[in-house]
Amino acid sequence: MLYHISRNGQTYGPYTLEDLRRYVASGNVLPTDLARSESMSEWLPVSQILAGATSGFAPPSQPPIPTPGYAVYPAPAAVNAYPDPPNLHWGVLLLLEIFTCSLFRNVWNLVIAHWLKRVQPHSKAYIYYWVAVAFLLLESGVRAHSGMEFHPGMHSYWSNHVFHPWDGLIGLSGFIVRLIARFTMRSELEEHFNTVEPVGLSLSGVMTFFFGGLYFQYHLNRISEQKRMARYGAQMPLR
Repeated sequence: MLYHISRNGQTYGPYTLEDLRRYVASGNVLPTDLARSESMSEWLPVSQILAGATSGFAPPSQPPIPTPGYAVYPAPAAVNAYPDPPNLHWGVLLLLEIFTCSLFRNVWNLVIAHWLKRVQPHSKAYIYYWVAVAFLLLESGVRAHSGMEFHPGMHSYWSNHVFHPWDGLIGLSGFIVRLIARFTMRSELEEHFNTVEPVGLSLSGVMTFFFGGLYFQYHLNRISEQKRMARYGAQMPLR
């Protein structure tokens, strides 16, 4: 018998009972997710489907009925199955980027990538962002070595910078790696939040290109709020 899985209004499958057991064990399907076969008249929690398959019957259950215009989120056990995203407000992140001349942006990208690696073990964004940081440090080292001299005074400044042919190549390579990291993270965020924790996340390619981590953080703030509300059994407005 084949079963479909429903979570937050999205349907997946069909899966066999063996598939369900395997996906529950791996964490890709949660026991609180709803499931139904073609012969069933209502949706039941996956845990009851599996228990019924073992005992020979499935106890009746009434699935939650969402209020129009609102989404019903999983029970706290499902919400806590994965660590919450980093929840620094995107406005604070923007200010820190400005005050640190974008230095904090690179640090925070690594923070997001590290969290993503925890929820998506196959994530490659973490590696790409570290490579991007390596290019940034290499570029700074080459520029310092190629003739930048520090002159103290009333307004200290760097001067006498002699252009080195490696400057442009390293800078361009670093820029390309940063773009690869951004779009890899975009793809992995959409994968996670449309399968394992489906919230219908859709990220714009244009916004990803121009704003990267700042744009991601805006959406991660919303997801963190959704998960926080779910812990209290609340319903979140659909957006």
